[in-house]
Amino acid sequence: MTFTDWPWRHWRKVRGDQIAARFEQQTLNWCELCARIDALASGFACQGVNIGDGVMLRARNHPDTLLAWLALLQCGARVLPVNPQLPAVLLDALLPQLTLRFALDLDAGGDWPALEALALHELAGEHAVAWQLQRLASMTLTSGSTGLPKAAVHTFHAHLASAQGVLALIPYADNDDWLLSLPLFHVSGQGILWRWLLAGARIAVQPALPLSQALVGCTHASLVPTQLWRLLNDNASVSLKAVLLGGAAIPVALTQQARERGIRCFCGYGLTEFASTVCAKEADGAPDVGYALRGREVKIVDEEVWLRAESMASGYWCNGELLPLTNREGWFATRDRGMLHGGCLTIRGRLDNLFFSGGEGIQPEEVERVIARHPQVQQVMVVPVDDVEFGQRPVAVVECEGGVDAAALSAWVSDKLARFQQPLHWLAMPAELKKGGIKISRRAVLQWANAVVNGAVQ
Repeated sequence: MTFTDWPWRHWRKVRGDQIAARFEQQTLNWCELCARIDALASGFACQGVNIGDGVMLRARNHPDTLLAWLALLQCGARVLPVNPQLPAVLLDALLPQLTLRFALDLDAGGDWPALEALALHELAGEHAVAWQLQRLASMTLTSGSTGLPKAAVHTFHAHLASAQGVLALIPYADNDDWLLSLPLFHVSGQGILWRWLLAGARIAVQPALPLSQALVGCTHASLVPTQLWRLLNDNASVSLKAVLLGGAAIPVALTQQARERGIRCFCGYGLTEFASTVCAKEADGAPDVGYALRGREVKIVDEEVWLRAESMASGYWCNGELLPLTNREGWFATRDRGMLHGGCLTIRGRLDNLFFSGGEGIQPEEVERVIARHPQVQQVMVVPVDDVEFGQRPVAVVECEGGVDAAALSAWVSDKLARFQQPLHWLAMPAELKKGGIKISRRAVLQWANAVVNGAVQ
């Protein structure tokens, strides 16, 4: 699909009366959606939003968030979505280098010095700058696992190239409905947005409803394994046809159970810098993450995964300039440890996560994949804890159906993991570590586990 106008305006011409978006209280067809976007864009333009302006959008998923995002794009703005839970001290350090002109705070309570507050107004009229595929569209914060987050900048072309690759694998027709189940301030949430716009299908934005209710009428969703476990175990009535799983090791038992309910599960590998998914496949129990999708290239150099793709960010935004992502060879070095076999990529883990116990190297993600095969394990993270004799020892932090039975889990892995890989302790995943968003922070789990184990030793 090649657009000559804004995607939503294209679909207004082609499918004007068809439903484009479902919200909790209303549905909008493409004509109605465009009218709402036009009105908002006119209001933003009247308040001074111009082509190339950086605008921070501080908001959780909500119908207003979706409409505001599209209206800002239609003004030619470069949108930075921000998690409302980010601490002010982090924003104070991060925002000055992102050259923002406006802030739109839909979460209430934001007070960011040097940024003009931009209220959400709707005015009569229409405002739309020319559609340009190569215009900078978004700035998305990386996880910041090794320091201050960076802002990866993507063009419309990059976002649509990402969507095109995924939809070549996962069918998504105009009468299908994808739930916006992941936040728009995360690249995987943006992936849903652009797949919807590329396909001209339907999107559901229903954040106030429990997941089982929000999914009513939806055919597609992006979920983490724990969400799908709970959905299936609650025997909820689902209309899902396809689920894109991410964020953790995927148990075979989960995908088998989903298949019995008529749900195809897909898994993959993606990065913020590549506008979401790079490799993917239909989940089959094998440890690989599938083949590179259309428009992506993968190679392994000294066990490190290198990538390049049409969906790659134009650079990291810093003080009005784009800092390059690629190395001298023109590839993005991911710091992920991986291997290729027959074109399929297997991610062994982060090079940064590798630790040593008694001289033996342990890649925690490899241990996690084994533990995740246990039928009661819904989620697992393996982290090192300091040990006087061995230097470090592995500890498993798990979420299990029916609670954590350490003795049973230890017995189960005894013939599946090398002795040095077997966890010294089995800890139940605390609820406070599961509130941070899509991914549980490995750093937070590491700190918590060390405090628990060292406290127990003392």
